[in-house]
Amino acid sequence: MAAAERFVPGKPMRVADPVVDVRSEPRGDAGIITQLLYGDDVLVFEDDNGWCWVQNERDGYVGYVVDTTLDRRSTDPTHIVIAPRTFVYPGSDLKFPRTRALSMGSLVTVIGGEERRGTLYGMLPSGEAVIAKHLVPIDEVTDDHVAVAETLMHTPYLWGGVSGFGIDCSGLVQLSLLMTGQPVLRDTDMQATSVGELIEPDRDYHNLQRGDFVFWKGHVAMMASHSMLVHASGHTMSVTLEPLRDAIERIDYLYGQPTAVRRL
Repeated sequence: MAAAERFVPGKPMRVADPVVDVRSEPRGDAGIITQLLYGDDVLVFEDDNGWCWVQNERDGYVGYVVDTTLDRRSTDPTHIVIAPRTFVYPGSDLKFPRTRALSMGSLVTVIGGEERRGTLYGMLPSGEAVIAKHLVPIDEVTDDHVAVAETLMHTPYLWGGVSGFGIDCSGLVQLSLLMTGQPVLRDTDMQATSVGELIEPDRDYHNLQRGDFVFWKGHVAMMASHSMLVHASGHTMSVTLEPLRDAIERIDYLYGQPTAVRRL
């Protein structure tokens, strides 16, 4: 147990901006270590000079965020965004100018539905609207994390990113598994010791199957088939498909051979 002069109970708050950068220090030029999505619940342990030190309740990650990106928890979320990206409109009409854009994994409260010109909208407490087919109830999850990752193809690579606007390798794993109802830890080294079970690959990795996770030092990918993987690649700077054999050869000179393979 850690010793401290005092312990401060966290203040429950909720992310109110579409995507919030979490920084290593309370400065705008500090490095981004991860991100929070709209509707994420956090605990605030310190609020000083415009910056909050918070902990993400979903994965335990801590860091600094701008205080104006948080709001009190007023209503419980009912739905989760399943489209890579979706728009929020000031009312139930897609011709209205959008008010913001939300990423896959964002949580919203839907209080009803409206239809206009054949399009169904989920209505939010603010009177705003989201395309209903871009939402599902939060307890309706998919069972194929690879299919989730494949919907994010060509999403730009972003160090520390966890959203449909920009994502890194472990962020892709975390978001894909979140959409299957399986919250996991944030960083590659954490995932390499906690996601699924270790399996022993054969010499040529021929025994891998769709859904397996391949870890390198500082990188992770998931198998889209027995020979192809999908990952957020710093090589292409996007979410991309790549033959496993090519990835192993390309990554070897930087990070060596794969360090682990895990299967759900």
